[in-house]
Amino acid sequence: MPGLLRGVARTAVIAGTATHVSNNVSRRQARRWGEEDAQQQPAPAAPSQDDAIAQLEKLGQLKDQGILTQEEFDAKKKQLLGL
Repeated sequence: MPGLLRGVARTAVIAGTATHVSNNVSRRQARRWGEEDAQQQPAPAAPSQDDAIAQLEKLGQLKDQGILTQEEFDAKKKQLLGL
């Protein structure tokens, strides 16, 4: 019986170690692929000043109509102005 328990314990340790290593490899690959994707995607172009003004006017109208809340308007305004 002690031999059987030792075999079961050894199998459990090996399986646990294999799972741990596999998870580490998966995380490392995902991180590496994410970095490669980020490097390949060009940064979005900043809107021109005229476009930003037009978008702000539209956002203001949506806020006045009650479609956007003040918080949503402020968040989008900061995004458009690059703040």
